[in-house]
Amino acid sequence: MNPASLEDLAAEALRRGIDNLERRQEPDGSWRGHYGGPAFLLPMYVVLCQVSGYRLPIDRVARIRRHLMSTVNSDGSIGLYEDGAGTVFTSVLGYVALRILGEDVQEPTVVRLREWIHENGTPLRSASWGKFSLCLLGLYDYEGIHPLPPEVWLLPYSSPLHPRRTFCQARQVALPMSWLYGMRKHGPLDKTIQELREELYPQGYDQIDWSKHRSSIAATDNYRPVTRIFRATAAVQQLFEKCVPSFLRKQALDVIVEHIQYEDRVTSGLGLGPVDAILNTLVHHFRDPGGQEFATGMVMLNEYLWETEDATSMQGYSSAQLWDTAFSLQALNAAGSVDASYSNSRMIASAFRFVDENQILEDPPYHRKYYRELSRGSWPFSVGRQGWPVADCTAEGFKAALIGEDLGLEPSIGEERLLAAVRLLLSWQNPNGGWASYEPIRGPRWLEWFNPTQVFDDVVIERTYVECTSSVLQAFALAGTHFPHIAESLERPITAGRQYLLDSQRNDGSFEGCWGVCFTYGTWFGVWGLLAAGVPVGHQSIQRACAFLLSIQQDDNGWGEAPESCISRRYVPSQGSQVVMTAWALLALIRAGYSAHPGVRNGIRFLIERQHGDGHFVREGYNGVFGRTTMLNYDNFRHYFPLWAFAEWLRVNN
Repeated sequence: MNPASLEDLAAEALRRGIDNLERRQEPDGSWRGHYGGPAFLLPMYVVLCQVSGYRLPIDRVARIRRHLMSTVNSDGSIGLYEDGAGTVFTSVLGYVALRILGEDVQEPTVVRLREWIHENGTPLRSASWGKFSLCLLGLYDYEGIHPLPPEVWLLPYSSPLHPRRTFCQARQVALPMSWLYGMRKHGPLDKTIQELREELYPQGYDQIDWSKHRSSIAATDNYRPVTRIFRATAAVQQLFEKCVPSFLRKQALDVIVEHIQYEDRVTSGLGLGPVDAILNTLVHHFRDPGGQEFATGMVMLNEYLWETEDATSMQGYSSAQLWDTAFSLQALNAAGSVDASYSNSRMIASAFRFVDENQILEDPPYHRKYYRELSRGSWPFSVGRQGWPVADCTAEGFKAALIGEDLGLEPSIGEERLLAAVRLLLSWQNPNGGWASYEPIRGPRWLEWFNPTQVFDDVVIERTYVECTSSVLQAFALAGTHFPHIAESLERPITAGRQYLLDSQRNDGSFEGCWGVCFTYGTWFGVWGLLAAGVPVGHQSIQRACAFLLSIQQDDNGWGEAPESCISRRYVPSQGSQVVMTAWALLALIRAGYSAHPGVRNGIRFLIERQHGDGHFVREGYNGVFGRTTMLNYDNFRHYFPLWAFAEWLRVNN
């Protein structure tokens, strides 16, 4: 019997991968996978429960404790993300959460964690989010943090320092933080808190001069040090705090509450992300303990929790459902070019209905007043009722929607809704030709000098991204083909976007990704975006990108990249290849005409060998990132990107 060819093996692997994907599809047609990693989210949820007196079910307490214990590194620390290098910020919050949930003070892991905290400067040297969270518990004094004056929300709309100019994820977190700071709120100083004061501060809690520690930051937490101009501004704000009129403070606090309540209404109570959702719920607690707004907030926070039989963790978003479903549909569509039966499955029809039902069809009311953009025609990252549009999610949702339209699936989304997405994306293009994530750029680059977080980078203002720009250019290319009457109007935006990508390419041929790890991810998007924008495969930019990818192929024939790439902003290989990054590299190389290259064939073989008999691939390293420092796990990436690579390769080679 002749041995099976690589093409036959890839076709069988594709079939198994599709079967695996079908088993994982939700009843609503989506794919809902774990989207976790950040180690500070779950402790902040525990802080909320402690401060508000919310009683967690006993079984959930046990699962949270198990998860928190699993995040402790061998040296006794906890990192920004699970398995990451320790920071005082996350170590302190993890310790506090464990003790609040009843973990014994003499438990060996707790002892190692406490000793690490003491050795690295105690909470006095935590990054700002850690100090603020401790203030809410009564474990840190508000005098020991830089001011968060609520009055900034009263600045003139045109002010260059107005919060509306900042990145929405920073803005929505600063909103409740400002209220809580302005009110100097904290929870009850019960027996647990008194014990924690003694455990965390061996020098004595009452002996600390808090004002001397506003800028005390451990090296572990100081990825983005505060600037001199930030400190100078904070000093002025500190003086303002001593003389702010009470009527002005009340006015500012009332404005903040109005914005929080608006956000609850237009996001179905989900908020933008877990941190602002937690803090908004705390504001509701202090305003009306046990009230309806607080109760709703606690219920909606359940959508951020990821429950398994053994552990409870907290995700970086309520879900990645639209994002995962849009990519899954495109992978299945590529498979349909290999075997037409894959295009006519109930799986595709169900996924298409999810994309249809989760397009955002209305603009948020009074959007300018509440610093929101128009959103009609867009798609979100998670689900439509959350209400926040995202540029690349809109582009990928548009691409997925066109698949259903081309297959004649019902109900039809229709031209008007599809063109609404195109119009929205056109309105979001930035002057440099690229696209940001949630909103067009609103603020000058120098606002990043006021980054107060220490642990995250490039989070104060929106900026353009290779990934977002690539997705939009791909969507525009398809829009011009499907709707010839708008093709001419897309030419200039596509040309500008193409130039942005060309300008973004690094000297080694790579593109830096900012939402995935990192140069493998960015280079895949860079190649696909340039090709969609009309750059020929023989162009030097495409060839340089492919040369970069081939140069980093590992000895095991796959590709792999470590989280340190994002942090150091230079390519760092992982120890051994990973299926997701291998799929990204293959998708770029195949589309660029390298399907017959030995490196590509070896990469396909690597994926085949990593696949299990039921079609799944095991979870490996982190593949997503936020703020360059905090890694994320898109668990579904391992289920559709490899089969997408199989399909693209077979399409060319059959």
